[in-house]
Amino acid sequence: MASGSELQVQAIIDRFVKAARRKGACHMNENASRIVAARPTDLEPSISVMVLAFAADPVARWMYPDPQRYLVYFGRFIRAFAGTAFSTGTAWCFEGNLGAALWLPPGVKPDADAVASILDESVPRDVTADVNSMFAEMTAYHPHYPHWYLATIGVEPHLHGKGFGSRLLTETLKQCDQERMPAYLESSNPANTALYQRFGFEGLGVIRVGHSPPMVPMLRNAQ
Repeated sequence: MASGSELQVQAIIDRFVKAARRKGACHMNENASRIVAARPTDLEPSISVMVLAFAADPVARWMYPDPQRYLVYFGRFIRAFAGTAFSTGTAWCFEGNLGAALWLPPGVKPDADAVASILDESVPRDVTADVNSMFAEMTAYHPHYPHWYLATIGVEPHLHGKGFGSRLLTETLKQCDQERMPAYLESSNPANTALYQRFGFEGLGVIRVGHSPPMVPMLRNAQ
C-alpha cells in the first residue's frame, strides 16, 4: 500500500502529465514531430516536459534532492529562469509536446529577481549558499556581448538518444548562423556535453561549488 507521501508525489506527477497533454499548439502524439515556434499558451506544457526531462539531471537533483520538493518547485524555477522565451517568441517545441528548447535572444536575460526569489523559497537551507555561488559563477562566465542563450532544452525521457535534442538545437542555430551570432549554454549533465560539442560548442571551464556536480559553460562562436 502506498504511503501518504507517495500518493502526493504520484498526484503531482499525474498533474504534470495532464498539463503536457492538454490541448494547444502542441498535442501529445509521438508521431507528430514537427518543430514549431511555441506560443505563450504552450508555456505550461513545455515546462511539464522540462520537469520530466531533468528528473535525473545531476545539478537539478542536487538543488532539489527530495522528489516531492523537485516536483513542486522545479517547474516554477524553469518558468522564472527561461519563461521569457515564450514572450520573446524564441521558444521551440515539437508538435506532440515531446520536447522544447527555450532560447533567450541577444539582449534578453533571465529574470534575476524571480530566479532569486524562487531559489530562496525552495532550495534546502544546507545548499543555499552553494547554489547562490553557483549562479554567481554562471553570471561571471556569461558573455557580455550580444549572443543567443540556450536557457534550457529537454525532451521526454523515453526519447533520449533518438535525435530529438539535435533537431531542437538545429532550429535556432540556423538563425544564429544567419545573424553571425555566437550561442551560449551551460551543460548541467556530462552526458550531454558531447552532443553540444558536435554542434560546435566549446567548454569555457568548469563551475563546481562546494559539493555541487560540475556544470560546464559552453560557447559556440559565430559561424
